[in-house]
Formats: sequence, C-alpha cells, structure tokens
Amino acid sequence: MTDTPEYFPSRLDRLEQIVLGLAERQSNTQVLLDNLALRQANSQIQLDELKREMRELTSNVDRVLSRSAILDDVLLELRDSHEEHQRNFEQHQHNFDENQRTTNAALQSLEAILLQLTRNHS
Repeated sequence: MTDTPEYFPSRLDRLEQIVLGLAERQSNTQVLLDNLALRQANSQIQLDELKREMRELTSNVDRVLSRSAILDDVLLELRDSHEEHQRNFEQHQHNFDENQRTTNAALQSLEAILLQLTRNHS
C-alpha cells in the first residue's frame, strides 16, 4: 500500500470535514440557543403573570387586613355598648324590683287602711 489519495484524505479534505463538523455543531448550538431563548421568553411571561398575581394577592390581603381592623374596632365598640346596656338593664331591673317592693308595701298599707275603715263602719 502506498500513500495514495484513495486511502489517505488530503489535508484539504480533512479541513473540509472539520469545517463541516463545526458548521453542524454551530447549527446544533444555534438550535439549542433558539430553544433556550424561547424558554427564557416563556419564563419571562410566567414571571410577569406571577408578579401580576402577587400584586393582586397583596392588594387582596391589604383589603382584608383593612376590613379586619375596621371590624375589630366595631367589635370593641359593640362590646363596650353591650356592657353599658347590660349595666343599664341591671339598673332598670333593680329599679323595677324596688318599685315593685314599694308598690306592694303601699298596696298592703292601703289594704290595711281599707280593712280598718270597713271595720269602723260596720
């Protein structure tokens, strides 16, 4: 066997093979880069959507906390009002009981007077 072009590629042929291999690798790399760019764009869209949802959620939480603070204040006022009404009710109940006692005592006195008068006239 001799060193003939049939068996050993020339240097130009080898360079051509290297360039073709590099071109194919570059093409594959470009496909990967394109896919990566697409994934990055999709990720950005998802990130923007997540930001929007987070702003909405934060806004909802702020509204809920504001309403909760208002309801807490209302609840405290209601409790204070209830306690005052309870004290008033207890005072009215005491006044009613005292009035009932004095009315009953007055009725007993009037009954005794009436009885005395009817005995004196009989």
